[in-house]
Amino acid sequence: MKICVAGQGAFGQKHLDALKRIAGVEVTSLVGGNQDATAQVAKKYGIPHYTGELSEGIKRADAVILTTPTKMHFRQGEQVMRAGKHVLVEIPVTDSVEDAEKLVKIAKETGVTAMGGHVRRFNPSHQWVHKRIKKGELAIQQMDVQTYFFRRKNINAAGNPRSWTDHLLWHHAAHTIDLFQYQAGQTINDCCAVQGPIHPQLGIAMDMGIVAKVPSGAILTLSLSFNNDGPLGSFFRYICDNGTYKARVHRRHQGEARAERQPRPGAALHARARQARADHRPPAQGARVALRLPLLHLSPHAGRGGVGAVPWAPSHPLPENRVLNKRRTPISPPAEETTR
Repeated sequence: MKICVAGQGAFGQKHLDALKRIAGVEVTSLVGGNQDATAQVAKKYGIPHYTGELSEGIKRADAVILTTPTKMHFRQGEQVMRAGKHVLVEIPVTDSVEDAEKLVKIAKETGVTAMGGHVRRFNPSHQWVHKRIKKGELAIQQMDVQTYFFRRKNINAAGNPRSWTDHLLWHHAAHTIDLFQYQAGQTINDCCAVQGPIHPQLGIAMDMGIVAKVPSGAILTLSLSFNNDGPLGSFFRYICDNGTYKARVHRRHQGEARAERQPRPGAALHARARQARADHRPPAQGARVALRLPLLHLSPHAGRGGVGAVPWAPSHPLPENRVLNKRRTPISPPAEETTR
């Protein structure tokens, strides 16, 4: 399959890295805004053609991946599908529900395959859990997820300045919302979100908490932060009716990505004590490596609840958030984007 990638930034390059590992895929064109930067990326990945015109890239491909700024997604997505080509649109797919619904309609009209960039559900660790859910071996009672970064400057994954602003809800929480609904097999019917103080330069909340529920009663607790000066990434705990599991990379299985069952504290303590007595030495903790998943990102509805906006000031204690339970207070949208 011949692929055109639109967007030469950090996320476009993440897709290019992944495409190199897929047999039978050829990247035939790279479309970018800054042509000097686009030429450099095309040379780096051995792409034979680069351009600033999406139409030129479409001609050379069977499908197009759009990693361009959100405000361009609707127009470009329609352009690709009207040309009869398949499309993968990074998230947020659009900056309005109406435009997203229009893209769905166009996909049905043209008969092409159109997909949003909700790819976390396909990660092997989460597929390991999903297969057991489908077999009836597990049922989720609660998903506990932490998404933590230390990002107080407007830079991208490559460490370069951004002209748009990353956002905990639009670009990060959306992945976990999608994953929760996928694993639960139901659509969220109750949701509450609160956000912390607004950063004075970035104009976004630096901390956020989301609680959601599906009709079965399964719940999601999601904590997000750009203030976390510690281990970075997203961490997943599946609390099920038949055990508790964490999404991890298990080195003992030669890199196989799977969810690892967590032992009950009493059983683990007794087992370690027996081993310590047998070996006459203190028990050692097993080495485990947390799975850090790539974060690609659609805007869920914030649901009930919200907070008052207060200044962000890390040098002194933060004021308490004021939760408004009796009216809807939308979480602030991301800032204007120009390049990804």
